[in-house]
This record gives sequence, C-alpha cells and structure tokens, in this order.
Amino acid sequence: MRFHALEVRSPSWSNQPRPATLNSSSLVDELMAFYPPAPSFEEFQPVQAISHRPRILALYGSLRANSCSRCLTLEAQRILEAMGAEVKVFDPHDLPPFDSELSDHPKVKELRKLVAWSEGQFWCSPELHGNLSGVFKNQIDWIPLESGASRPTQGKTLALAQVSGGSQSFNTVNSLRILGRWMRMICIPNQSSVPRSTAEFNEDCTMKDSSYRERLIDVCEELIRFTVLIRPNQRQLVDRFSERRETAQMLEQRMGIAAITEKS
Repeated sequence: MRFHALEVRSPSWSNQPRPATLNSSSLVDELMAFYPPAPSFEEFQPVQAISHRPRILALYGSLRANSCSRCLTLEAQRILEAMGAEVKVFDPHDLPPFDSELSDHPKVKELRKLVAWSEGQFWCSPELHGNLSGVFKNQIDWIPLESGASRPTQGKTLALAQVSGGSQSFNTVNSLRILGRWMRMICIPNQSSVPRSTAEFNEDCTMKDSSYRERLIDVCEELIRFTVLIRPNQRQLVDRFSERRETAQMLEQRMGIAAITEKS
C-alpha cells in the first residue's frame, strides 16, 4: 500500500479576523460574521505534503503478559505494520490510577506524548462484567480533552476491538465508541469482537487463522485508509463555530476592559 504525498490547508476565509462584536439583530447576521457568503470548495484541497507512514497508537486493557487483549493488539500491530503504518503500543504497567496531582508521572507523560504523536489509534479491551476493563479506562482518563490551545485527540481516527471469554458480545466496543466520539475522534465503521478468545490465539500470542482474524485485518485496513484520507485535512475538523464565537466574546470582553482602563 503506497501513501501519496498530501497537503493540508485551512480555507483562506477561516484565517480572516473574526469580528469581536456579536450584538447582531438576527441569527443570520451572527452566522455571517463567522462564515463567508460563498466558500469555495477548492479552498479545502490539501496543499501541505504528508508523505510519512501513518502513525498509529495502540492501547490494550490488561496487565497480564499473555492476555487476549494484548495478544490481539500485538496482532493488529503486525498487520498494520505490514500495511505500511508506524505503530507504537503503550504498556499500561506502572501507569498510576487517575489523579490530576500525578500528571508529572513518567508513564503519564509517556502516554500523552504518544497520543500527541499519533494520527490514528487502535483500542482493544477485554470485556469484564459486560463492559471495558478498569485498566483500559484508566488510560483514557489520563488523556486530556484539552491541553492548552490544542485538543490531543480531536480529528484523529480510531479503530475498536474487544475480546471476551464467553459468547459474542458488543458491549465493550459500543462503550469504546461512545468514549471515542466524546473525545471527538473519527471512529471507523468496522470493529472487531472476538468471543471465547482464549481459543483464538497460539502460545506465542499470535492469532490463529479464522474469520475473526480476517475481520481484524479488515479493521486494520479500514483504519489505515481512513487515517490516510483524513490526516491531511485534520485541521478542518478542529475548527468549530461555537468555539470561534466564544473566542470572539472573550476578545470583546478584553477590549471592553482595556477601554475602561484607558479612560480611568
């Protein structure tokens, strides 16, 4: 699979100064203050070259060395790398339970650095008591929705998988999908759910040939395709009307305070 050079550019109108005054008499007037009359779709064409391999971060939800969630994640890593991606797997060992006062912990910094590096992610959790594991959720809790002016996960692609010891279930991938959407990630349509997972792996943690492995390959392929398509235009996905409006209101307030200060 080849990845052609692509570029990203924000539309010229999105870089224009936004008016600070929002006291318009109608919703249409207010919207027009933030949008041009007729934006050209040509302005959305990618222009900045992106030729490096897709960067995928993989997370799993167990501490056991031969856990099925780890084995499935390592299998996904092998598949994604064979398709041309650069994959890094985070080891959840020694990651402390979420506590904002521990933000300087080395494992927390490692996780957040990998999140910032990634262009797409692969999540896999075991299903425990009908839902994702605490080990996995703890990793998600440590990923901030906002970090200064940036949003570490917004606009990045996401593939979901689960393993379970019993019969087929989709509770965990459904919960993971909710988390991904809340983090403003682009969840791909396909997903992997492996029931009776202990029977699906070899002693060396590789996955046996089966329809479940074929589905995993489908998921990995779809993640690669979505990542390559979306990453050159990721900046288009982090520009929101409500946030521009809030920024303008804050600017208006600061200007008002400055004017009062000058008069005094």
